[in-house]
Amino acid sequence: MQPLENIRVLDLSRVYAAPAGSMMLADLGAEVIRIEHPDGSDSMRDWGPFVNGQSTYYLCANRNKKSITLDLKTIDGREKFKELVQDADVVLENFKTGDMERMGLSYEELSKVNSRIIYCAVTGFGQTGPLAHEPGFDPVIQAMSGLMHVTGSTEGEATKVGVPIADILTSNYVVISILAALRMRDQTNKGQFIDLALLDVQMSSLANVASAYLNTGFISERLGNRHNNVAPYQVFNCEDGPLMICVGTDGQFKKFCTMLKREEWSVDARFITNTMRKQHEAELVRMITDITMTKTRDEWITLLQHYKIPGGRVNTIAEALEQPQFMARDMIGEIEHEQYGTVRFIKSPLKFSDLDIQYKLAPPILGEHTNEFQKSSLPK
Repeated sequence: MQPLENIRVLDLSRVYAAPAGSMMLADLGAEVIRIEHPDGSDSMRDWGPFVNGQSTYYLCANRNKKSITLDLKTIDGREKFKELVQDADVVLENFKTGDMERMGLSYEELSKVNSRIIYCAVTGFGQTGPLAHEPGFDPVIQAMSGLMHVTGSTEGEATKVGVPIADILTSNYVVISILAALRMRDQTNKGQFIDLALLDVQMSSLANVASAYLNTGFISERLGNRHNNVAPYQVFNCEDGPLMICVGTDGQFKKFCTMLKREEWSVDARFITNTMRKQHEAELVRMITDITMTKTRDEWITLLQHYKIPGGRVNTIAEALEQPQFMARDMIGEIEHEQYGTVRFIKSPLKFSDLDIQYKLAPPILGEHTNEFQKSSLPK
């Protein structure tokens, strides 16, 4: 049994912010039906690199789904969509604010067709506010949220995160909000509208950086791999490459000094507390680096593990995907597609004691399952 096996999701979303969320729902057993224009409406299908003609970007967010095509700008297409809504539980879309209303497919209209429908709208800026009708893209959201201001080297320019982090976080909130709405529907027998904005999500993820400003007026700056509040807590160069070391407490610092054979640092007035270490951080980092450069990363990792101090190699993507810990977790899967062959992917990180997540469907080609839904929506 899968926890969402009786849930049907009509997925109108494109690119990554929302499709990754519907994939999580599909992994948990929901029937997720991608609905695209017959000419294709998901630009992610066109983004390389490609494997057997399929975009690897598209492949990473669309397993376990079906694909049908409908032209929602036509009366026939809208009527067929409403037929599907009759037997659906969730509608997920990430069109610009107002687009679905203009097509007569707003939550208000669809709730007349199915009062239990849960409608999740994902936009850049939400359904209200001066930017409500503007398009929102991940790098723009990273910039506007302040995330780029605190990301990058101290001397360098503001830098975006290397993955579409605003899209990824929003997709997580897609799942959280839909599951909460489904639980509430169990109690009220009514659906509801969910308004998710990428900017809201990314702003809510500023964590300690936002808290510092809101409560003290302190404005965090770019610190590269250093921490705003803790030292030493950054990347250090070793004989064979970079190593992340996180000394989070005064107690850990004492152990760290012992590990480095510099016990005198733990009673040095400049370093005895974290507050003092931050004040003398540049000097401390130079002293530590002189020592870390004398050994390889693996040698230091052995010592860090012995002294219970957090640390890890700064891996390339290849090294990260091939590291023994990741492999031991059985996190790489494969699905076969009859047209384009084997798809390799990172499995869901959700691990349950009494539930095995199923990977049954490779990401579908455009309209692959349209014939299943030709006459009307299928009974659940």
